[in-house]
Amino acid sequence: MGKPRPLSEYRGMWLFSLFDLPVTEPEKRADYARFRAALLKLGFIMLQYSVYARYCASEESTLILRKKIRAALPPEGQVRLLSVTDHQFGKMEVFQGKKRRDGEKPPEQLLLF
Repeated sequence: MGKPRPLSEYRGMWLFSLFDLPVTEPEKRADYARFRAALLKLGFIMLQYSVYARYCASEESTLILRKKIRAALPPEGQVRLLSVTDHQFGKMEVFQGKKRRDGEKPPEQLLLF
């Protein structure tokens, strides 16, 4: 096999899961924990509290993940799913306090699982 082709920043996508879930009762906290665990199991990383993202090789692969996330939705609260191209994601500015820092990078190669 030859050298792997670089991933296209226009074909590659980042799928965001943004959520606001109630945690006022033990059962609701458990629902929150189950949903968060499902995202982590699907390969999402936490960007901020209740903001998770995962790199996908194509828009088609985001459709598969969206279906899996819908299956894991908790009974209450709000969840939003948003896809952006890797190119758009790369334009994000990230600050820690007033200091700018680098954002997340797509993986060097995709993991198949």
